Amino acid sequence: MARRSFAEPGTEDPLSFAVSERDKSTLQMVREALSRDRVMLAYQPVIAAATGRPAFQEGLIRLLDHTGRVIPAGQFMSVVETQELGREIDCAALRCGLATLARVPDLRLSINMSARSIGYPKWTQTLKRWLKRDETVCERLILEITESSAMQVPELVGTFMTDLQDKGIAFALDDFGSGQTSFPHLKELYFDVVKIDGAFVRDCDSDPNNQCIMNALIAVGREFDMYTVAEAVETPAEARFLTRAGVDCLQGYYYGAPEIAPPWLPGGRNARTG
Repeated sequence: MARRSFAEPGTEDPLSFAVSERDKSTLQMVREALSRDRVMLAYQPVIAAATGRPAFQEGLIRLLDHTGRVIPAGQFMSVVETQELGREIDCAALRCGLATLARVPDLRLSINMSARSIGYPKWTQTLKRWLKRDETVCERLILEITESSAMQVPELVGTFMTDLQDKGIAFALDDFGSGQTSFPHLKELYFDVVKIDGAFVRDCDSDPNNQCIMNALIAVGREFDMYTVAEAVETPAEARFLTRAGVDCLQGYYYGAPEIAPPWLPGGRNARTG
Protein backbone atom coordinates (compact mmCIF):
# COMPACT_ATOMS: atom_id res chain seq x y z
CA MET A 1 0.00 0.00 0.00
CA ALA A 2 1.36 3.39 -0.98
CA ARG A 3 2.11 5.74 1.86
CA ARG A 4 -0.45 8.54 2.08
CA SER A 5 0.97 11.95 1.35
CA PHE A 6 -0.44 14.97 3.18
CA ALA A 7 0.15 16.94 0.03
CA GLU A 8 -2.41 14.92 -1.91
CA PRO A 9 -5.73 16.66 -2.69
CA GLY A 10 -8.42 16.08 -0.09
CA THR A 11 -5.97 15.27 2.70
CA GLU A 12 -5.02 17.31 5.73
CA ASP A 13 -1.77 19.23 5.72
CA PRO A 14 0.62 18.45 8.62
CA LEU A 15 -0.27 21.60 10.58
CA SER A 16 -4.02 20.97 10.38
CA PHE A 17 -3.50 17.36 11.38
CA ALA A 18 -1.39 18.41 14.39
CA VAL A 19 -3.99 20.97 15.49
CA SER A 20 -6.76 18.40 15.14
CA GLU A 21 -4.87 15.85 17.23
CA ARG A 22 -4.09 18.47 19.87
CA ASP A 23 -7.75 19.48 20.08
CA LYS A 24 -8.80 15.84 20.48
CA SER A 25 -6.33 15.47 23.34
CA THR A 26 -7.63 18.66 24.97
CA LEU A 27 -11.24 17.51 24.72
CA GLN A 28 -10.36 14.20 26.33
CA MET A 29 -8.51 15.95 29.15
CA VAL A 30 -11.49 18.25 29.82
CA ARG A 31 -13.99 15.37 29.77
CA GLU A 32 -11.89 13.36 32.19
CA ALA A 33 -11.33 16.31 34.55
CA LEU A 34 -15.04 17.11 34.66
CA SER A 35 -16.10 13.49 35.13
CA ARG A 36 -13.66 13.09 38.03
CA ASP A 37 -14.45 16.53 39.51
CA ARG A 38 -10.87 17.70 39.11
CA VAL A 39 -12.06 21.30 38.96
CA MET A 40 -11.13 24.33 41.04
CA LEU A 41 -10.90 28.10 40.98
CA ALA A 42 -7.86 30.34 41.11
CA TYR A 43 -8.58 33.71 42.69
CA GLN A 44 -7.27 37.09 41.58
CA PRO A 45 -8.02 40.31 43.49
CA VAL A 46 -9.75 43.30 41.91
CA ILE A 47 -8.42 46.36 43.74
CA ALA A 48 -10.41 49.51 44.50
CA ALA A 49 -8.39 52.47 43.20
CA ALA A 50 -9.60 54.74 46.00
CA THR A 51 -8.53 52.49 48.89
CA GLY A 52 -5.95 50.09 47.49
CA ARG A 53 -7.91 47.21 49.03
CA PRO A 54 -9.71 44.33 47.27
CA ALA A 55 -13.20 45.27 46.08
CA PHE A 56 -13.87 41.69 45.04
CA GLN A 57 -12.12 38.57 43.79
CA GLU A 58 -12.42 36.96 40.37
CA GLY A 59 -12.66 33.16 40.36
CA LEU A 60 -10.89 31.73 37.31
CA ILE A 61 -11.61 28.13 36.32
CA ARG A 62 -8.79 25.61 36.49
CA LEU A 63 -8.65 21.89 35.71
CA LEU A 64 -6.28 19.19 36.90
CA ASP A 65 -4.98 16.73 34.32
CA HIS A 66 -4.25 13.07 35.10
CA THR A 67 -0.79 13.99 36.45
CA GLY A 68 -2.21 16.58 38.87
CA ARG A 69 -0.91 19.50 36.82
CA VAL A 70 -3.04 22.68 37.04
CA ILE A 71 -4.36 23.66 33.60
CA PRO A 72 -5.43 27.32 33.13
CA ALA A 73 -8.49 28.17 31.05
CA GLY A 74 -6.41 29.63 28.24
CA GLN A 75 -5.20 26.14 27.37
CA PHE A 76 -8.65 24.61 26.84
CA MET A 77 -11.47 27.16 26.59
CA SER A 78 -10.95 28.00 22.91
CA VAL A 79 -11.40 24.31 22.06
CA VAL A 80 -14.52 23.66 24.16
CA GLU A 81 -16.35 27.00 24.41
CA THR A 82 -18.71 26.33 21.49
CA GLN A 83 -19.44 22.75 22.59
CA GLU A 84 -21.47 21.15 25.35
CA LEU A 85 -18.29 20.88 27.39
CA GLY A 86 -18.13 24.68 27.48
CA ARG A 87 -21.49 24.77 29.24
CA GLU A 88 -20.35 22.05 31.62
CA ILE A 89 -17.31 24.14 32.51
CA ASP A 90 -19.59 27.11 33.22
CA CYS A 91 -21.62 24.88 35.56
CA ALA A 92 -18.46 23.72 37.33
CA ALA A 93 -17.21 27.29 37.73
CA LEU A 94 -20.55 28.39 39.17
CA ARG A 95 -20.65 25.45 41.57
CA CYS A 96 -17.11 26.15 42.81
CA GLY A 97 -17.82 29.87 43.15
CA LEU A 98 -21.02 29.42 45.13
CA ALA A 99 -19.29 26.94 47.43
CA THR A 100 -16.56 29.51 48.10
CA LEU A 101 -19.13 32.24 48.81
CA ALA A 102 -20.78 29.91 51.33
CA ARG A 103 -17.42 29.29 53.04
CA VAL A 104 -16.40 32.98 53.17
CA PRO A 105 -19.40 35.07 54.29
CA ASP A 106 -17.78 38.48 53.67
CA LEU A 107 -16.45 37.63 50.20
CA ARG A 108 -17.65 39.17 46.95
CA LEU A 109 -16.75 36.99 43.97
CA SER A 110 -17.08 37.17 40.19
CA ILE A 111 -17.45 34.07 38.03
CA ASN A 112 -17.15 33.83 34.26
CA MET A 113 -19.87 32.41 32.07
CA SER A 114 -20.79 32.38 28.39
CA ALA A 115 -24.07 33.64 27.03
CA ARG A 116 -24.36 30.14 25.54
CA SER A 117 -25.08 28.84 29.05
CA ILE A 118 -28.15 31.04 29.48
CA GLY A 119 -31.12 28.71 29.76
CA TYR A 120 -28.90 25.65 30.15
CA PRO A 121 -30.88 23.52 32.64
CA LYS A 122 -27.90 22.24 34.61
CA TRP A 123 -26.51 25.77 35.11
CA THR A 124 -29.91 27.10 36.21
CA GLN A 125 -30.47 24.16 38.57
CA THR A 126 -27.04 24.68 40.13
CA LEU A 127 -27.83 28.32 40.90
CA LYS A 128 -31.32 27.57 42.26
CA ARG A 129 -30.03 24.77 44.48
CA TRP A 130 -27.43 27.01 46.11
CA LEU A 131 -29.82 29.92 46.52
CA LYS A 132 -32.13 27.68 48.53
CA ARG A 133 -29.22 26.95 50.88
CA ASP A 134 -28.06 30.55 51.29
CA GLU A 135 -29.89 33.52 49.79
CA THR A 136 -27.09 35.90 50.79
CA VAL A 137 -24.85 34.58 48.01
CA CYS A 138 -26.94 36.58 45.51
CA GLU A 139 -25.76 39.89 46.92
CA ARG A 140 -22.12 38.77 46.72
CA LEU A 141 -22.11 37.07 43.30
CA ILE A 142 -21.00 38.83 40.11
CA LEU A 143 -21.43 37.05 36.78
CA GLU A 144 -18.95 38.04 34.07
CA ILE A 145 -19.97 37.74 30.43
CA THR A 146 -17.53 38.60 27.66
CA GLU A 147 -18.40 41.41 25.30
CA SER A 148 -18.24 39.13 22.24
CA SER A 149 -20.55 36.56 23.88
CA ALA A 150 -23.08 39.11 25.14
CA MET A 151 -23.40 40.95 21.83
CA GLN A 152 -24.24 37.76 19.93
CA VAL A 153 -27.60 37.42 21.72
CA PRO A 154 -28.22 40.77 23.47
CA GLU A 155 -31.98 40.29 23.87
CA LEU A 156 -31.49 36.93 25.60
CA VAL A 157 -28.74 38.37 27.80
CA GLY A 158 -30.96 41.32 28.74
CA THR A 159 -33.83 39.14 29.94
CA PHE A 160 -31.44 36.86 31.82
CA MET A 161 -29.76 39.80 33.54
CA THR A 162 -33.03 41.44 34.55
CA ASP A 163 -34.30 38.24 36.18
CA LEU A 164 -31.15 37.71 38.23
CA GLN A 165 -30.51 41.37 39.06
CA ASP A 166 -33.92 41.37 40.71
CA LYS A 167 -32.47 38.70 43.03
CA GLY A 168 -29.42 40.86 43.81
CA ILE A 169 -26.86 39.30 41.45
CA ALA A 170 -24.57 41.79 39.69
CA PHE A 171 -23.19 41.54 36.14
CA ALA A 172 -19.87 42.52 34.61
CA LEU A 173 -19.15 43.01 30.91
CA ASP A 174 -15.72 41.48 30.32
CA ASP A 175 -13.18 42.50 27.64
CA PHE A 176 -14.94 45.83 27.08
CA GLY A 177 -13.61 47.71 24.07
CA SER A 178 -12.61 44.65 22.07
CA GLY A 179 -14.81 45.84 19.22
CA GLN A 180 -18.12 44.02 19.58
CA THR A 181 -20.22 46.41 21.65
CA SER A 182 -23.32 48.03 20.17
CA PHE A 183 -23.90 51.13 22.29
CA PRO A 184 -27.71 50.96 22.03
CA HIS A 185 -27.49 47.42 23.43
CA LEU A 186 -25.08 48.56 26.12
CA LYS A 187 -27.58 51.17 27.21
CA GLU A 188 -30.37 48.59 27.41
CA LEU A 189 -28.42 45.82 29.18
CA TYR A 190 -27.58 47.69 32.42
CA PHE A 191 -24.31 46.00 33.33
CA ASP A 192 -23.16 46.89 36.84
CA VAL A 193 -19.45 46.60 36.05
CA VAL A 194 -17.44 47.03 32.87
CA LYS A 195 -13.98 45.45 32.63
CA ILE A 196 -11.80 47.25 30.09
CA ASP A 197 -9.82 44.97 27.80
CA GLY A 198 -6.19 44.60 28.81
CA ALA A 199 -5.00 45.44 25.28
CA PHE A 200 -5.74 49.10 26.05
CA VAL A 201 -4.22 48.96 29.51
CA ARG A 202 -0.83 47.83 28.25
CA ASP A 203 1.64 50.75 28.26
CA CYS A 204 -1.21 53.19 28.89
CA ASP A 205 1.20 55.35 30.88
CA SER A 206 3.29 56.00 27.74
CA ASP A 207 1.19 55.11 24.68
CA PRO A 208 -0.89 58.14 23.57
CA ASN A 209 -3.30 55.96 21.58
CA ASN A 210 -4.09 53.72 24.54
CA GLN A 211 -4.38 56.77 26.79
CA CYS A 212 -7.01 58.23 24.47
CA ILE A 213 -8.93 54.96 24.25
CA MET A 214 -8.76 54.37 28.02
CA ASN A 215 -10.08 57.85 28.77
CA ALA A 216 -12.94 57.31 26.31
CA LEU A 217 -13.87 53.88 27.72
CA ILE A 218 -13.78 55.15 31.30
CA ALA A 219 -16.04 58.03 30.25
CA VAL A 220 -18.48 55.59 28.63
CA GLY A 221 -18.58 53.52 31.79
CA ARG A 222 -19.24 56.60 33.89
CA GLU A 223 -21.96 57.80 31.50
CA PHE A 224 -23.78 54.46 31.79
CA ASP A 225 -23.31 54.41 35.59
CA MET A 226 -21.07 51.33 35.55
CA TYR A 227 -18.07 50.64 37.76
CA THR A 228 -14.95 50.48 35.60
CA VAL A 229 -12.23 47.86 36.06
CA ALA A 230 -8.92 48.00 34.17
CA GLU A 231 -7.70 44.47 33.39
CA ALA A 232 -4.13 43.21 32.99
CA VAL A 233 -2.40 45.95 35.00
CA GLU A 234 1.24 44.93 35.22
CA THR A 235 3.30 47.99 36.21
CA PRO A 236 3.18 50.78 38.82
CA ALA A 237 3.21 53.37 36.03
CA GLU A 238 0.11 51.86 34.43
CA ALA A 239 -1.64 51.78 37.81
CA ARG A 240 -0.81 55.45 38.48
CA PHE A 241 -2.12 56.56 35.08
CA LEU A 242 -5.33 54.56 35.45
CA THR A 243 -5.98 55.89 38.93
CA ARG A 244 -5.49 59.48 37.75
CA ALA A 245 -7.75 58.76 34.74
CA GLY A 246 -10.57 57.85 37.12
CA VAL A 247 -10.88 54.08 36.80
CA ASP A 248 -12.72 52.58 39.79
CA CYS A 249 -10.82 49.28 40.13
CA LEU A 250 -7.64 47.65 38.88
CA GLN A 251 -6.78 44.00 38.28
CA GLY A 252 -3.65 42.28 37.07
CA TYR A 253 -0.33 40.70 37.96
CA TYR A 254 0.89 43.96 39.50
CA TYR A 255 -1.60 43.29 42.29
CA GLY A 256 -1.26 39.53 42.35
CA ALA A 257 -1.34 36.40 40.23
CA PRO A 258 -4.35 34.06 40.45
CA GLU A 259 -3.98 31.81 43.50
CA ILE A 260 -5.60 28.47 44.20
CA ALA A 261 -5.09 28.83 47.96
CA PRO A 262 -5.11 32.54 48.87
CA PRO A 263 -4.66 33.42 52.55
CA TRP A 264 -8.27 34.59 53.00
CA LEU A 265 -9.63 31.18 51.95
CA PRO A 266 -10.15 28.75 54.87
CA GLY A 267 -7.22 26.36 54.70
CA GLY A 268 -5.45 28.62 52.20
CA ARG A 269 -1.69 28.31 52.13
CA ASN A 270 -0.81 31.25 49.84
CA ALA A 271 1.65 28.91 48.19
CA ARG A 272 0.23 27.69 44.88
CA THR A 273 -0.64 29.87 41.94
CA GLY A 274 -2.85 28.98 39.00
